[in-house]
Amino acid sequence: MTDWIWAAVAVVLFAVYLSWTAGRLDRLHARLDTARAALDAQLLRRASVAQELATSSLLDPATSLLLYEASHAARQADEEQREVAESELSQALRAVFGEPEQVAALRAAPGGDEVLRDLSSAARRVPMARRFHNDAVRAARALRTHRIVRYFRLAGRAPFPMAFEMDDEVPAALAPQGSPA
Repeated sequence: MTDWIWAAVAVVLFAVYLSWTAGRLDRLHARLDTARAALDAQLLRRASVAQELATSSLLDPATSLLLYEASHAARQADEEQREVAESELSQALRAVFGEPEQVAALRAAPGGDEVLRDLSSAARRVPMARRFHNDAVRAARALRTHRIVRYFRLAGRAPFPMAFEMDDEVPAALAPQGSPA
């Protein structure tokens, strides 16, 4: 009789462990969804501010065209091409704001300081949002690779989380003074 009791206790404890693990995995997936939404918002903000600057007539026509095309491509890219388009926008921003003299001239223009402040803020937030997203991906992947999670299919039909890899280096001229780019 005591063997049946111990077996029942073991089954109940194992069921509690499975339930706890499934709940943890669900919370990680919710955190992942939140981090992805925050990353998407920051990427959209950066592309929007860059596009606003490109159409503001504060830059010369060639620079405006380069920045507009990169920001438009980043805003319109589908999921498969998003990382590449966002990386190209980062490269365009570094090309446009590579020289501190150009940034100083833009700051001196009417309305230029405000647009540069918005762009600098948006460009600095993208790496942080991407880091939070990729940390959530790493945590979810680590839990999903456990045997128990795989054998009991605790992840359900949730897609396997993928990291967002892109070039997100902030142009040195837009970085705050005294901090690394």
